[in-house]
Amino acid sequence: MTTPTSARGRRRAPTRIERAAGRAAALQKPRVILALLLLLALTCVMLLDGYLRAEVGGDQRVRTGASSSKVPDKVLDGGPILTFRGGQATTVSVPSKTIALTFDDGPNPTYTPQVLKILKQYDVPATFFLVGSMVSRYPGIVKTMVQQGNEVGIHTFTHVDLSYQSDARINREMQQTQLALAGAAGITTTLFRAPYSSETDAIDNYSWPVYKKLGDEGYTSVFVDTDSDDWKKPGVSKIVKWATPSGTKGAAVLFHDAGGERSQTIKALPQYIEKMKAKGYTFTTVSGVIEKRNAASRQTTAASTATNGQATTGLTEAGVTGTGTASGTGTGSQTGAGTNGGTGAGTNGGTGTGTDGGTGTGTDGGTDTGTSGGTVTGTPATTVPRLQAAHRSATGMTLYEGKALIVAVAIAEWALPVLSGLLFVVGVAVMGRFGMMLLIARRHYRQRNKRRFSWGPTVTRPVSVIVPAYNEKECIANTLESLAQSTHPIEVIVVDDGSTDGTSEIARAAADKLGMPNVRVIRQENAGKPAALNNGVRNASYDIVVMMDGDTVFEPDTVRHLVQPFADPEVGAVAGNAKVGNRNTVIGAWQHIEYVMGFNLDRRMYDLLRCMPTIPGAIGAFRREAVLGVGGMSEDTLAEDTDITIAMHRAGWRVVYQEHAKAWTEAPGSLKQLWSQRYRWSYGTMQALWKHRKSLTDRGPSGRFGRVGMPLVVLFQIVTPVFAPLIDVFTVYSMIFVDFEAALLAWLAVLGIQLACAAYAFRLDKEKYRYLAMMPLQQLAYRQMMYLVLIHSCITALTGGRLRWQKLKRTGEVGTPAGVSG
Repeated sequence: MTTPTSARGRRRAPTRIERAAGRAAALQKPRVILALLLLLALTCVMLLDGYLRAEVGGDQRVRTGASSSKVPDKVLDGGPILTFRGGQATTVSVPSKTIALTFDDGPNPTYTPQVLKILKQYDVPATFFLVGSMVSRYPGIVKTMVQQGNEVGIHTFTHVDLSYQSDARINREMQQTQLALAGAAGITTTLFRAPYSSETDAIDNYSWPVYKKLGDEGYTSVFVDTDSDDWKKPGVSKIVKWATPSGTKGAAVLFHDAGGERSQTIKALPQYIEKMKAKGYTFTTVSGVIEKRNAASRQTTAASTATNGQATTGLTEAGVTGTGTASGTGTGSQTGAGTNGGTGAGTNGGTGTGTDGGTGTGTDGGTDTGTSGGTVTGTPATTVPRLQAAHRSATGMTLYEGKALIVAVAIAEWALPVLSGLLFVVGVAVMGRFGMMLLIARRHYRQRNKRRFSWGPTVTRPVSVIVPAYNEKECIANTLESLAQSTHPIEVIVVDDGSTDGTSEIARAAADKLGMPNVRVIRQENAGKPAALNNGVRNASYDIVVMMDGDTVFEPDTVRHLVQPFADPEVGAVAGNAKVGNRNTVIGAWQHIEYVMGFNLDRRMYDLLRCMPTIPGAIGAFRREAVLGVGGMSEDTLAEDTDITIAMHRAGWRVVYQEHAKAWTEAPGSLKQLWSQRYRWSYGTMQALWKHRKSLTDRGPSGRFGRVGMPLVVLFQIVTPVFAPLIDVFTVYSMIFVDFEAALLAWLAVLGIQLACAAYAFRLDKEKYRYLAMMPLQQLAYRQMMYLVLIHSCITALTGGRLRWQKLKRTGEVGTPAGVSG
């Protein structure tokens, strides 16, 4: 039977298959890009999370014992607040009986809310020096902190010693923390405290340039007078004792609300506040301290100039300014706190008192008055409370970038635990699969290779071998030559699916040369492999049909072994043992390992579980009545072999694996062809599973496949490979940023387990072990490509894409089995 080709010189219109293939090809590039973007997104999420946890770019170095010879003595001996107004270093001390309560290293989701609750209970403000990475992770705490009236400062983004860092890293640490504050609370700040800093006398020649640089940029650096040393966990009583300044001295006191277990700090804080209030101390923020000093300066200036008629300007710090005139009156942009001049101090709606000869009251929205040779009246020029004078409202791109950072971190904080959980599931599934395959494969091998094992009476009747071929001029002669040596009686039906390279003529010539009168060549218009197979089944003369690819060669005993399971009347189909013939290339060796370890070891397991999902297109046998009974080879999916196999299960037939029936096939010789083939396989498998999803609720053999085979296929062939890249990404991440030796040992351990499984599979198939030397490289390159192929297939399925059967380029290098090296 032949079908004439188009007349010479006449343009042939593209077939439906060709048009569909063209449309599918146009969609492949965007989907590949999308798959790569997903992998890139995963990498970015991991890097962001690692940066937040100081795993990426972390620097644990802390400088100690350095000289301070270049640091001015007035700074070393000065107060805990350091500014660089006008380029000159100036320190500010905390007034007597005043506590600037400060907390470092937060926010912490456990302890910071407890600290805030205590501060609110005692109506005490504090200044929190926040780590930017923690701000971005817990923005809600920071927002509450600011709304409660506390002040915040920068403690860098990743808590590094800035004396070791470049200017670019310093800028990045500051800017990223400002963005985190903007996203969390809508503010930025001018306050800064360096990690690992203490009192001003600890400034050295390496950190001094950092403070000068930040001072020139408008930052106020804050140190401590009194350190509670709560991080040492010395006990509540010692924390309270160490945090108490001597006599009536004022102090900037350091506590920690994060950076470790802080339960002692939580217990000590209420006792400390009560103790200091009982001694007559008041609590304020860093800006509150600066405002008190400014108010005192204004009072002194007003008193000295009231009689001279000269105008002077008071201190300006952290956004607080004040001016006095000769008439004895002045205005300030913030309400103030005064000493030695008789002005009063009011905070957040409260009232204050003046000392040394005057009295006064003030609120955030009111005025302060005092008597000491002049009068100072102030009204707020902005809505920022004076205790938060270091805060600036974030606007424009700073605000939007800050919110974007918070969102990105939230995604990372949510995604990483999920991905870690998936990684655990994938790891358990992979190890479980290896264990299951080894146990069941051993049982399968021992059962099928017993001397007394038999399927039943020997099958000796002739069978039909169907060879679908499309442009197989390089291979078809070798295929027929191998069939000519068959020890089992066969007829051969070559179905030429519209080839344009003379495949049918070559097949006839080879049959004549080999003296094979049992070969029939049928030509049809190009309609795809399923249609070609169905054509062959309809024209088959015998009740058993063997299907093989046009690039495959059989051993002499292959057909005889393949048909023996049909002695069991329950068997409707048999899967053979496909081997890679062109295994002497790198790509071929990788596929050879995959065929032996993955496909054939899997089939042993599925055989005993009676849920074989796929009969390979390269070698499979069917009862002709069974194929016709399920409607033949379907064109609904790209994996017609998987589709027909599942259909056989659903029709009540048993599908088995015959390891001794070997076929040698030509595997793709390039990465492009390999991608195309595996993409079709993966996508087609998904189509077939979806098509037969109702088997999940069926009874009998169909339900057995639906409730045993289908979950195993979904878990081992789709879900696990899709998420398996997590193992590699996490491994690479750990090697680079966490612990190289531990990560390498873990990877080698997994590789060792895989090598053991592969070696056992090679032993069962009597393969030579030398190809296993390629396995480490396979894990580094080939496996990742297979993951991307599967992800690509999943994206195609989710986006509703369509892909038609594709033709791979063949070389014909796989000859008769005798010519294949083992």
